[in-house]
Amino acid sequence: MNAKGYITCSDDDPAMFGEKVTLKEHKLSVHYFCLLTSCGVYQRGEEDEGIFGFLVEDIKQEARRSARLTCFGCKKKGACVGCNVRSCRKMVHFPCGRKQMFVSQFTGLFPSYCPDHSPSQSLCTGLDISLPRSCSICLDSIDPVLSYSILKCPSCHTSWFHRDCVQRQAHSAGLFFFRCTLCNNKENFQEEMLRMGIYIPERDASWELEANAYAELLEVYKRCDALTCLCNNGCTHSAKSGWFEVIRCRLCGSRGTHRKCSGLKLDTKDWACTDCTQATDGKASLVRSPQGGPRRSLLSKRHRPSVHSSISCKRYKLTCQYLIEDAGFVLNYFLLFVFFTVGCYLSRFKDIDQTPLPNNLWDSDTAKEYFLKLLMQQIQECVVFEGPDGSKNLALDSEALREDLYFDVGCLLALSLVHGGPPVGFFSRALYQCLFNYPANRPLNVTHMTPDTHFTHQITEAESLEELKEVMAVSWEYLELAGCNRPISSLKEREALVEDLVSFTIITRMQLPLQRFREGLQTLGVFDQVQLFPSVFCGVFCEAGDHLTAQKIGQLFTINFSEQEEKLKRETPVVTFWRHFLLECEVGRSSISLQDLLRFATGSAKQQAVSAVSSPSISFLHPLTPSPLGFKEGRGPESKHLLLPVTSSYQAFKSSMEQAINKL
Repeated sequence: MNAKGYITCSDDDPAMFGEKVTLKEHKLSVHYFCLLTSCGVYQRGEEDEGIFGFLVEDIKQEARRSARLTCFGCKKKGACVGCNVRSCRKMVHFPCGRKQMFVSQFTGLFPSYCPDHSPSQSLCTGLDISLPRSCSICLDSIDPVLSYSILKCPSCHTSWFHRDCVQRQAHSAGLFFFRCTLCNNKENFQEEMLRMGIYIPERDASWELEANAYAELLEVYKRCDALTCLCNNGCTHSAKSGWFEVIRCRLCGSRGTHRKCSGLKLDTKDWACTDCTQATDGKASLVRSPQGGPRRSLLSKRHRPSVHSSISCKRYKLTCQYLIEDAGFVLNYFLLFVFFTVGCYLSRFKDIDQTPLPNNLWDSDTAKEYFLKLLMQQIQECVVFEGPDGSKNLALDSEALREDLYFDVGCLLALSLVHGGPPVGFFSRALYQCLFNYPANRPLNVTHMTPDTHFTHQITEAESLEELKEVMAVSWEYLELAGCNRPISSLKEREALVEDLVSFTIITRMQLPLQRFREGLQTLGVFDQVQLFPSVFCGVFCEAGDHLTAQKIGQLFTINFSEQEEKLKRETPVVTFWRHFLLECEVGRSSISLQDLLRFATGSAKQQAVSAVSSPSISFLHPLTPSPLGFKEGRGPESKHLLLPVTSSYQAFKSSMEQAINKL
């Protein structure tokens, strides 16, 4: 603001200074951020009054007040932003404050802080800052030194960016889409960015607000592609009905024809173009059933006896053989899609180019097997699933529903199975039953729910009527939504309440995710084939044996402590770190799984194979020990020795373990 109280800054950048509003009748121009951060003006009006709720008279009064104050930066009058520390007398214009490294927090009372009192970030223990870094937004090189202009993500600690870059990203993405570009964290990331002075507008993303931004998605193909078009109005004419209505290919949708031009009947609605007909052997169907006779009803399929014999194995192989033969024409195209998807997943990980790969990986079928294995690992850890390794249920995620991720995951699983990928192996029995009704008509109970994710477990554990009512009172909103918020007079009524909650939680509220997941699994006819042989495919989707747990892994290793008392004191807390790390691996809070850890330590991902040889052991890697982190001694079958890094904090221990195992 100048001496008369009006803003004279020529900067007109909404991302950096907020929207600039001019009221010609009052001869007043003001930036939105200047209003928010000014010390003496507040929103006393409604949103449609004055300028964003700031009354014109209040703005003029603040201009008169600040006209007497000198800016710490440019030394001119009109400073309206002051340090929030009472003992500090520094005042600046908002644009000058950015140059002087003032931090203005756009939350609460919108306080500002000078460089001497501004909040700062700290480095994570064990973070290697010697590696070259780049801004995760603009990708320019960046020095990994935290300062006013250099910020980092508080969650993954590997995403660094310029302050101006992350401010422009926040302005574009808005509150609903602003998140870390690497780890995709939203809650902690937004909280930290607000603390460090990044303004996050409470609106949808800019690309969602653009008028008719997705209009082309609503267009359908309306053109006759026949060699000789018989329509007098041309090949682009499409009547609402009759001979010259354009009907599209039922398979690709990218070709069309008039009924008259292709010699079709007047009531024909299903038609396949020449390309699709040739690709499907003239049957216009992507997959044919391996059964020679007419298909039986789904009810008879589900009630087939479960016979585990060589005949069942042959049927499963026969099914896959037909699937692969019928899908041969799309093999290359779908594999390109799968490889691209895996590449997108892998791009989130650091140092992926340093992972040693077989020399012949890209010249043989090993490439397909390698990528499909990585794809299956990433699918298992995505947001649509929850629960421990080997027994995962579908999770209800609103963002995944908006992005139709359930359909995409089902489609990718089907593609992986058809093209020779590894078995799924991580479905829970409850999820398999919800998808394929096998075993048929068996009621679900509380043991089928994801452990420790729902208060229904607390209801079953309540020992008295008063305790049961307390649990229900805390979760009354969910009970109301489930239609179960009813008075309970005795513990005998608990069983019916739990049954209703289980049905609502696993089935009723998951209807849309389950439906889209099934439709994704119908890709290349996989869903129909599974319903033909549900007992055989159960071993493909669900883990056959007992899945690994943190307790089993912990009991598998023998811990060897040092004899020196000083080292023993430092090793004791590391054992706690180790056990906590196993728990996080089990529940999916780590980038590695229990199978990855067991494979790294012993060379095998199966507990039975490890138990058959000598028991693996653990010792400790002290900072002065000349060995790399996570080094395994005794790679032969007779010796399995894992070294745990001795660190002062759990985060440093976890980071070291993940880096060592991910590089294997």
